[in-house]
This record gives sequence, structure tokens and C-alpha cells, in this order.
Amino acid sequence: MRLVTIELQTVLGRHVRLGALWRDGVLDLNFACAWHLQGAGEPAWRSLANLLCPPDLRAFLEVGERAWSLVRESLHRLDAFEVLPDGPDGSRLLHPLGEVRLLAPLPNPQSLRDFYAFEEHVRTGFSKRGEPIPPAWYELPVYYKGNHRTIIGPEAPLPWPRYTRQLDFELELVAVIGREGRNIGVSEAPQYIAGYTLMNDVSARDIQRKEMACRLGPAKGKDFATVLGPALVTPDELPQLDDLPAWIRVNGELWSESNAGNPYWNFAQMIAHVSMDETLYPGDVIASGTVGRGCGLELDRWIAPGDVVELEVAGLGVLRNPVGQPVTAPPPPLRPSVEAEAPALNGMT
Repeated sequence: MRLVTIELQTVLGRHVRLGALWRDGVLDLNFACAWHLQGAGEPAWRSLANLLCPPDLRAFLEVGERAWSLVRESLHRLDAFEVLPDGPDGSRLLHPLGEVRLLAPLPNPQSLRDFYAFEEHVRTGFSKRGEPIPPAWYELPVYYKGNHRTIIGPEAPLPWPRYTRQLDFELELVAVIGREGRNIGVSEAPQYIAGYTLMNDVSARDIQRKEMACRLGPAKGKDFATVLGPALVTPDELPQLDDLPAWIRVNGELWSESNAGNPYWNFAQMIAHVSMDETLYPGDVIASGTVGRGCGLELDRWIAPGDVVELEVAGLGVLRNPVGQPVTAPPPPLRPSVEAEAPALNGMT
């Protein structure tokens, strides 16, 4: 199943709904479940559909297995129809893709933890400053906490903050947590993953470089925007996690070709590490960190306002965004002499 969050413009205004990519369109899951319950003779079909299959992905994940079971039952019944019936009260069950706007599949994650899992990316970052990878990197998966309130989706312009001259993209994978858990073992961890999606960890490299020169951060270098999408792909649709060809295109030109299936630290290890004496919740985002050759800094190529960035991974689709214009002209450095003397840390995560 490929879950999406869509925005609809109706005569009653803007509506945001949870859907699934199905039959070349988007199936409204809440309405589909309501239709199924009504047809099964459930007297409280409307309230039960809202309870078990709410039109919000995080709320849906919080319901748990009962939500998934109801959706599977509804899809099974709908599969029998060549031409779909109307939903309850004449509602529309299936929307053509061209008539909806795809948002981030999880617009409101519970939290965002971003790891540093791909050895090629880490090695390139340290080699740019003439250093080896620290031994500690091989001892435990490290991460920082990003801003889970600045999530944007496919086709949304990448914001260019007023304080940066050097905007960058970063191709990452994401696992979304689907069950609450604590002290989860590596072997058990895959059972806690609701699905996978792509992430563009948008970075202001010049600001990030200054932050990390102080051995803290990143913060303002990344907290202004993170892109998720286009869909949350359930694990049964992505069985081969160890071979995920990946491509990066800017304005249609291929900038990089790599593989997103070869991290040093995998998602099961990340989840086990985070959950040690700490509870994970449905809707938590676990990000892999940048894949090898997955950002402009590694490639020594830089995006500019008006460019179009496409990040693609086999099985997960294409995450496409135009690059926005700077809010205003960026200010001059506060202390040029200090900036000039700062170590060239490159700010890679």
C-alpha cells in the first residue's frame, strides 16, 4: 500500500485527507471505510469510520492494527467493482491524481530523528577536511533531532532563508514508526515500521558550517524545512531494502547515481538504539542521513533559485521540488575575521 496525504479544493473550502494510490488515482480511505461499514450493516458506520480510519496519517497510525484491517477489508470489497460506486451521501471515493495536490504523506510527525548512516557520505565529509572517520562513528549510530514542525511535501518550493547564501539538498530514506515501543531489539525492530518514504534534508551549508565549528548543531542550518514524500510505502511493497538504486536530477540533468540500500547502520539498528530506555511513538520519523553522493556538497555542485530538484529511489518514487527565491538579500557575516579563520568543517550530516 502507498499512503498519501492530499489537499482538495471543494465548494466548502480546503480539505486535507488521507488516501492510498490505487487504480491510477487516490482513494479516500476514510470514505472507503465508511462505505464498507455502511454496506456491512453497521448502524454507526460514519462515527466508526472516523474513529478507526481517521483522515490523518498520524491519527491513523495511532489506531494501530484495527485501522489497517479495516482498510484491507474495504479495499478487498472495492476490488470487485470495475466501476466504483459512490461513497456515503454521494461522496467521491477515487480522485484523479491531476485533481489533487500531494502533501507530505506525514505532514505532522511526532518527532524527527536524523541519523548519519552511510559510510561513503561520512567518509567524503571528513576527507574534505583532511580527517579520518572518528572511531566512535563505528561504535554507535548517531543522530540529531530536527524540526518536526517545518515539514513540506512534493512540489512545494524549497524555502531559501534570508541568512544563507549556500542552499543544498540531501537525499535520505525515512522509516515511519507505526507502533509504540521501548527497548526494542534489533530483530523485533522491523515490526515497528509502518512504511518508508523519501526525505530531502534541505541544508543551509554556510550556517551549518559555523554551527558545527562550535561542536553543536545543526540547528538554523536545517530547521527551516524538511521535505517528505511522495508516499508512505508499506514494507510489503519494498521487500529488497539492500538494493535501492537512487538518482538525483537537477533541471532534468543527472547529477548523481548511487544506491540507497547500502547503509553501514540499518533502520533496525537505529530503532533499537533510539528506543533504549526511551519510548518511540506512532508517527515518529527515523531518517537515514544522506546516501553516498546524495548532496551538492559531496558533488561540488550547487543549486540556485529557480532550479528543480528531483530525488528518486527505486520503489519509493520521485520527490520533486522547485528551489524558491531568497526571502531577502542575505546579511553580511557578523564577524568576517572569525568566519575566515574558522575550520573548514563543511557541515555534512
